[in-house]
Amino acid sequence: MLHRRSFTIAATLGAASIAVPLWVRAQAKLEKPKISIAVGGKAAFYYLPLTIAEQLGYFKAEGLDVEISDFAGGARALQAVVGGSADVCSGAYEHTINLQAKNQVFQSFVLQGRAPQIAIGVSTKNMAGYKGIADLKGRKIGVSAPGSSTNMVANLVLSRGGLKASDVSFIGVGVAAGALTALRSGQIDAISNTDPVMTMLEQKGDVKIISDTRTLKGTQEVFGGPMPAACLYAPAEFVQKHPNTCQALANAIVHGLKWLQTAGPGDIIKTVPETYLLGDRALYLASFDKVREAIATDGIVPAEGPKTALAAIASFDPAVKADKIDLAKTYTNDFARRAKDRFKA
Repeated sequence: MLHRRSFTIAATLGAASIAVPLWVRAQAKLEKPKISIAVGGKAAFYYLPLTIAEQLGYFKAEGLDVEISDFAGGARALQAVVGGSADVCSGAYEHTINLQAKNQVFQSFVLQGRAPQIAIGVSTKNMAGYKGIADLKGRKIGVSAPGSSTNMVANLVLSRGGLKASDVSFIGVGVAAGALTALRSGQIDAISNTDPVMTMLEQKGDVKIISDTRTLKGTQEVFGGPMPAACLYAPAEFVQKHPNTCQALANAIVHGLKWLQTAGPGDIIKTVPETYLLGDRALYLASFDKVREAIATDGIVPAEGPKTALAAIASFDPAVKADKIDLAKTYTNDFARRAKDRFKA
């Protein structure tokens, strides 16, 4: 009786293991299953793939216990990783270039966005007579956080209009309700921010858009080429020491990207936290339509992207010398390629 029962249990377990997909059984042991990710403005569409992977359980499916800490902007999230309180940053690719200029090697290992999704708008109230970039001299410009990608795009646009970053005052306003309030209450004269904030301000007539990278065409016009945006990046040493963990993270993000390729507006609304909608469901969805093509499809950094990013940063930041940056060290597509093959993204 006992033998027969033991045999039945063994047979059941055997059948269960056959039913498990091969990739699960073949999955390599994670060096660090509990992982902390710092992100600067998680409610923005810029980081939608991260939210989707979290909300739909894709990190858990990879055996990861992920803790996500949200900061006011990418620069703050980066500080958390540099300071050691987070393992990985969900942030802008260009930070890997800025860090290398300071002799710190960080590497992107899965792409979330293939356009920066950042627009710059001037207040229709404070700057009703706006004619050109020169009018911004001495003005207050709201960015998600000083040093973040919203700040970088603003610096680039200012430099092309003949102004230096020191000609304006940058004020951190986040990427949610605080940004809307800062602009509408007149605390700032212009704003460089992501969606849904920018579409909400635009549709209500609060801003006049003067530069826009929310589409691939707009990104080409501003940067002159493809511009990798949000990604997961970490110190190169972390990536080398934790290849299976980085693969699991890349898998979860690419799984999310694959889901986003066919997700309808209703799917998005059901999946993201209610607070992300900023009290206006219709405008949130209008924003999503605007940035949809800017979301990466397969997690892979395009070949020309890093060169575009370097040229843009070097054009206004004297601390970044283009000939001193080794772009090959700023990213790897190895993890994303494997994830793309697995999920047919």
